[in-house]
Amino acid sequence: MFGLGTPELIVILGIAFLVFGGKKLPEIGSGLGKAISSFKNGLSEVDKGGKDLVDGIPGIKEVASVKQQVDDIKDLGKILN
Repeated sequence: MFGLGTPELIVILGIAFLVFGGKKLPEIGSGLGKAISSFKNGLSEVDKGGKDLVDGIPGIKEVASVKQQVDDIKDLGKILN
C-alpha cells in the first residue's frame, strides 16, 4: 500500500489520534467513506453517460456487427490453416 508497512501506518494513526482526538476520528472516517462512495458513483454515472452517448450515434451497432463478422472470418481462417 504505497510502500507503507505496518509500523508506518501505526505511527500515522497515532499522530492522527493525537491531532484530531478520539471523538473526531470516526467522523473523519465516515466523511472520507462518503466522499469515496460519492466519487465512485460519479464515475459510474459518467461511464453510463458515455455508453448512452455512443449507443445514440447512428450506425454504431451496424459497424460493431460488421466488425464481429470480420473477426469471425479471421478466426475461421486461422482454424483452416
